[in-house]
Amino acid sequence: MKQAAEITKKLPKVLLLHEVAENEGAWTILPVIPYFADTYGSNSSWIFFCEEDTSVNLRKLLETLERFDKSKEYFLGKALYDEESTIIHHYAFAEDPTFFKYPDFAAGWALSMPLVRRLAEILTKDPPSSDFTIDLKHEIALYIWQKVDALELTPVPEFCTEDPNSLQAAGCATTFSNTLPVCGKPVKQEEIFVAVKTCKKFHNDRVPVVKQTWEKNAVHLEYYSDHADPSIPTIDLGIPNVERGHCGKTFAILERFLKSNLKNVRWLVVVDDDTLISLPRLQKLLSCYECNEPVFLGERYGYGLGARGYSYITGGGGMVFSKAAVKEFIGSKCRCYSNDAPDDMVLGMCASGLGISVTHSPLFHQARPADYSKDFLSHQVPVSFHKHWNIDPIKVYKSWLAQEKSEKPQKRKYVKEDL
Repeated sequence: MKQAAEITKKLPKVLLLHEVAENEGAWTILPVIPYFADTYGSNSSWIFFCEEDTSVNLRKLLETLERFDKSKEYFLGKALYDEESTIIHHYAFAEDPTFFKYPDFAAGWALSMPLVRRLAEILTKDPPSSDFTIDLKHEIALYIWQKVDALELTPVPEFCTEDPNSLQAAGCATTFSNTLPVCGKPVKQEEIFVAVKTCKKFHNDRVPVVKQTWEKNAVHLEYYSDHADPSIPTIDLGIPNVERGHCGKTFAILERFLKSNLKNVRWLVVVDDDTLISLPRLQKLLSCYECNEPVFLGERYGYGLGARGYSYITGGGGMVFSKAAVKEFIGSKCRCYSNDAPDDMVLGMCASGLGISVTHSPLFHQARPADYSKDFLSHQVPVSFHKHWNIDPIKVYKSWLAQEKSEKPQKRKYVKEDL
């Protein structure tokens, strides 16, 4: 706003997506495109989107946008692409995944108003067909490409994710601080309780990985299984093992957590036995959240958000609950409809009904490092990854999550274990 005041007396309209409309799916952007078209379609040239921690050089941004004809349909951004087809993008463009470009939200991206109006018309007749929102930046680009005459993202070099204080940022309209968000003193180790979901068939291969990597950083940690094994040790919650979903087990963990009455414990972290996580980084990140409020944090997905659906925290990357949130979940009548119901989606439904915000952090990851664009990960200090499929999980942990001395990500080369 200060930059805008120096340029002109007329200040730009800044919108926060969660305030745009009473729509659970506003964060997925497509449901509110008609609102943008109706409200700003006649007196604005561009809709510019950025993350809450993107830095903007407003004068440079205006100069950059002026290079493009505002009367034409433009989709602008910093281009990301997949080197290999990946599950999080439903193996799209499997023959040549590098062909398809999608925007890095951290660098900011823009739609010209003619494109916004065109999309609004299309969306009223032909909303997105998928019920799930998994990787929003890819899905928006794919919808535009499929519905607007194969319109591709136009790469804009001034949309950057360089550190604002670096020499490389000199010509950038946008920059992004590639450090871990820290808002105060890190949460203490003893304030976090970690619950690891496992089962007997994974006791000998997945659990040893946890013990060799991140378990040492946990003061309070328990392994929950369908079989009590004193050598680990694991705790049998009395819930039979199921192939998927694990809702019964997760709700039993929530109930056990509340009954434990451990002093000073403020946070519960629920992970799978093939989740790789940096607890020291999580301690720093949690300094930005109030433990006395109902906080439900992790990587956010969406289900049916075009038709009054709900958001949820995907389980593999880790689900983080404040104790206040656990009390609300357990204190409500919301429960699993079966032991093998998807726990993360049921919790999402419960959160929606209880009015608990599902809080997204892009630093949690449902998949492996190789399932994400290199440029996307290059400006992150990741908190978690998930799955041991076709990787050496210990080497992946050491490469991506074990650096604790510096908050800044190191430049990494992808090695065989990442792929």
